Amino acid sequence: MTTLMDPTDERVPVVRQLAKRDVVLKGTVALLDIAKPRGNILLDRVAELLAHNAPDIEIMRCAKPTFTKPAPDALREQLRDSVDLVVEGLAD
Repeated sequence: MTTLMDPTDERVPVVRQLAKRDVVLKGTVALLDIAKPRGNILLDRVAELLAHNAPDIEIMRCAKPTFTKPAPDALREQLRDSVDLVVEGLAD
């Protein structure tokens, strides 16, 4: 029998504060599909939730050609120049 010991002390949980955020989401949000299986399904649901909860934002959908390589320069430049926030979605 092997006994594994965890050296961390979790009797008192670490308390962390959330980063300060805008109260209202605004601008353009890009939903970037990195071409992993079912990532598009996840981003479809994120788009639905954003449309319902933040109707004033613009949603832009985009995709990488493959998950095995970084996004092409043109796509990164387009995102940098035209959106305020990027949500990258992957799911397996």
